Amino acid sequence: MLILSAAGYSARIAPDAGGTIAALNWEAPDGTVLPLLHAPAELAPQTQTPNKFGAWAMLPFANRAFDSLVDDGHTRFSVPSNNPAGTIHGFGWQSAWRVEEQSAGHTVLVHRRSAGPDPYRYLARQEIRLGADGLIVTLTLTNEADQALPFGMGLHPWFPCAADTRLRMAATGALIFGDQFRATGTQAFADGGPYAGNPVFATGTETAWSFLGWDGTARIETPSTGLAITLSASETLRYPVVWAPAGVDFLCAEPQSHAAGAPSEQIVREASPLARLQPGETLAGWVRIAAEAI
Repeated sequence: MLILSAAGYSARIAPDAGGTIAALNWEAPDGTVLPLLHAPAELAPQTQTPNKFGAWAMLPFANRAFDSLVDDGHTRFSVPSNNPAGTIHGFGWQSAWRVEEQSAGHTVLVHRRSAGPDPYRYLARQEIRLGADGLIVTLTLTNEADQALPFGMGLHPWFPCAADTRLRMAATGALIFGDQFRATGTQAFADGGPYAGNPVFATGTETAWSFLGWDGTARIETPSTGLAITLSASETLRYPVVWAPAGVDFLCAEPQSHAAGAPSEQIVREASPLARLQPGETLAGWVRIAAEAI
């Protein structure tokens, strides 16, 4: 486990378990140490099922490839199944990442896929940096196959959520989900969507959104703990998923390069296709998580 610390932020990182950021804390001006990620002490990172805590990279595609199928309209192939619905969140979260660089508040992790039953061959780098502006995770994904392939990526943070937690974010539209989060269409928002007005995040029922046209900034405020978290992302990661099952103490806001289901669903890729990378081409993006006392 790597320990990073800088500018009042500290993080625990598990390179061998998907390069997972297992915990992220911030020391408030009054000396209180507050968790910025949902990270129960009794849970350790593992690679059998997606970890429901911390933050971890999704690649070479994010969210679901239904029926374990990747199809961008040009290339169609199967990938190994790791979920009852097919394949979820790609391969990075189930892989060991090599530590390429490390200092007190900075590390670079590398994951290369050079074999497998599908054509995906790639080099992924995850740069994690702590500083006065918070945690910044920069992801790069380079196609090392000998053919053009569809790629996508994202970061999957799990944020603490209390009864008074509010979420503020704006988007121009979203997918319409059917069974098992399979999209049946898209919808447009005239008012910025369900969280534009900074509502309390409802945890009584399951929440599931895959947004289109996000402006790149979200704010999570919890007055009872005196903490506000700002999540921001690069222009390449502007299709966030917001999800939480009923009755939990976390919420997920996941910046992605494409909407949920784009690897396999034509209706989704028409709204947000994967990036078709030629051999040697790279997809890159960053996510920032910063704390503020309120």
